[in-house]
Amino acid sequence: MPDALNANSFPTAGTPHQELMTALKRLKDDDVPWAEGRVFAYVYDPGPEAMRLVHEAYDLYLTENGLDPTAFPSAMQLERDIIAMACDLVHAPGGAVGSFTSGGTESILLSVKTARDRARALQPQITRPEVILPETAHAAFFKACQYFDLTPVVVPVDPNSFRAQPEAMARAVTPNTVLLVASAPSYAHGVVDPIAAIGQIAAAHDLLFHVDACMGGMYLPFAGEAIEPFDFRVPGVTQLSMDFHKWGYAAKGASGILYRSPDIRRYQIFAWSGWTGYSVVNPTLLSTRGAGPLAACWAVMNFFGRSGYEALVSDCQRAAGQIRQAIDRIEGLYCLGESVCNLFSFASDRLNVFSLAENMRAKGWYIQPQFGFGPSPANIHLSVGHGNVAHVDAFIADLTAAAAAIEHAGPVPDHGTTSSEMADMPPEILFEYIGQIADTDGSTLPERMDRINSLLNSLPHQRRDGLLAEFINRLYTPAR
Repeated sequence: MPDALNANSFPTAGTPHQELMTALKRLKDDDVPWAEGRVFAYVYDPGPEAMRLVHEAYDLYLTENGLDPTAFPSAMQLERDIIAMACDLVHAPGGAVGSFTSGGTESILLSVKTARDRARALQPQITRPEVILPETAHAAFFKACQYFDLTPVVVPVDPNSFRAQPEAMARAVTPNTVLLVASAPSYAHGVVDPIAAIGQIAAAHDLLFHVDACMGGMYLPFAGEAIEPFDFRVPGVTQLSMDFHKWGYAAKGASGILYRSPDIRRYQIFAWSGWTGYSVVNPTLLSTRGAGPLAACWAVMNFFGRSGYEALVSDCQRAAGQIRQAIDRIEGLYCLGESVCNLFSFASDRLNVFSLAENMRAKGWYIQPQFGFGPSPANIHLSVGHGNVAHVDAFIADLTAAAAAIEHAGPVPDHGTTSSEMADMPPEILFEYIGQIADTDGSTLPERMDRINSLLNSLPHQRRDGLLAEFINRLYTPAR
């Protein structure tokens, strides 16, 4: 095995090309088998022909830098084209603008930062700006509030549909409110919030309104007329995020943040010439921006076109419907909410869903467990993509067998400590206690996650978050 796999210090000599490629391929041995169509999260496979195009386009622009449009005007043109296509998809009005970003999180960070800076300029009396968002909103909004010092005002969703409740959002508006948020769809359950009703609230109070369409922006426009308007057709919508590297099947990272008017986006842009170096003008968070994702995104969007994406979405809708129907037939399982797309989640009143996820992983599938929060119980999330379509029957058969095996095996062994006792433990003691249960000191990944996930699920999310952060802090520590 080459030293590249055991690097505790900087290499003293180079390693041949082939050895390095062998080492890199070997590193992937424990990764989820996404190319086999058995992964229902994180990966978006457009098929071999489109994948080759994405690779070639990315490689063609591997070195180019989107930092300076005067040096690489082609990167600027690619971004203009992508944003124009995105604006067309989501019915943005003439004069709408947008920026290409590294992912949905960056798009959301920029939107929240823009709302804050606009309020600073136009409403200086607001010293503690607030963002109103449903409890199903993506965690990136909370990250943005934490990074940029805004207050998230969380409102409950309907406990059955998991859709935002406009009346609750309206009641939450105060003189400090600078932004409303809704999802199209929400990641966890695949449901679209009542965008039109929330848009009316935004318009009535002259507030910015962000529609998070990171999951739906490149999917819902191709899903048919049954989908209610969620985009710039809705009065009151001022900004919208949409990921191209999800159901647009572009290379990571590729997302966009769109604004109804440049009068809003101007608060996003950073410019600084007050130093001894070159003038820095950044439309997004990053300064250096590789042009590879731009080229790959531009290529795949033009490769599929509207008709190609409609075919992909049709296949995914059909496959997701088959799986949902099968889940409803499996004793002990039930779907949450009423998903309108290929994202959905399911739970159980009888089975440990964390064990179900582990048992499916043992069968070669990756499905995504989600902790319970608010009205949403612990559940399993599925994102059904093009790569999964051909494997639906096998997935259903294995899920049915795995559920039956869990019910036969009985509950996960008790960890012997109550939730209230764990909630009272000092953080360092609690972390060590959980590490003993998971058989890890935090520097390695546990072999199975069901016991530790069951334990974490029983804790308040604030305690859970602290433990998860400390685990990542230890896990990403080099062995030296």
